[in-house]
Amino acid sequence: MTDTTSQVRMTAATRLYLYVSLTLVAALVLVPLVTTALGGFKSLGDLRTSPFGLPSDWVWSNYTDILFGERYWRQMANSLFIAVMTVFLTVVASAMAAFTFAHVRFFGSGHLMNYFLIGLMFPVATAILPLFIRIRDLGLLDSYWGVILPQVAFGLGMSILLFRNYFRNLPDELFQAAFVDGCGYIRFFWYVSLPLSRPIVATVSIVTFVNSWNSYILPLIMLNTETKYPWPLGIMVYRGEFGTEWQLVLAFITLTILPTVIVFFLAQKHIIAGLTAGAVKS
Repeated sequence: MTDTTSQVRMTAATRLYLYVSLTLVAALVLVPLVTTALGGFKSLGDLRTSPFGLPSDWVWSNYTDILFGERYWRQMANSLFIAVMTVFLTVVASAMAAFTFAHVRFFGSGHLMNYFLIGLMFPVATAILPLFIRIRDLGLLDSYWGVILPQVAFGLGMSILLFRNYFRNLPDELFQAAFVDGCGYIRFFWYVSLPLSRPIVATVSIVTFVNSWNSYILPLIMLNTETKYPWPLGIMVYRGEFGTEWQLVLAFITLTILPTVIVFFLAQKHIIAGLTAGAVKS
């Protein structure tokens, strides 16, 4: 009886600990988002005197002026095009490369895989000068492809790693049966492996989409025409010579991060499934 009582108390204490921990983590994530959204409804003076409180006067025009402006939708369209093309090229290239690493044995495959993984150690900022020179030599400056192609290159390392681990976890019997039926590597990849890999495809797509959507330094360096700017560069519009309209910056940020938040919540189950399935065996 005593053991049962102590076990119940331990279970209750564990649940309480989990609830408190999750509440604190949720607060750390939600408080900045809520503060940013509320800050978009304030005037500049109200924002300076009460940055974390409720607005004394709700200034709805901060949001409506942005929503009904042409610049906002043009920047959102630019960001969407860059992100979608980056996701498509990254998923296709990394899936094919990972399938090769997972199922095809060839000389130097391990060294080549390590070469891709080395890219995870270097942030974009460390390679920005040689990257700028290369993009200039290719004639891709001030174009969408000058941003898309480097983003694909920097995203291949992690994407190939996730895809390879997932492909290696697929049943070997399925692979052998397909080859007995006369299915080659290409057909097996397109008609068997890829359809069975929807969770990891969703994971790589969402991670790549969010990284591209929030990218700032690459568009800043590669793009010069304002009509081609994605939304992270649109914040510069609200920076003046002598001050910054922070209430409009907060409203603009709130409106632009909503798509990524919505996409993440819609694909949350697939993301978790893809990460857990790819983490079992390397």
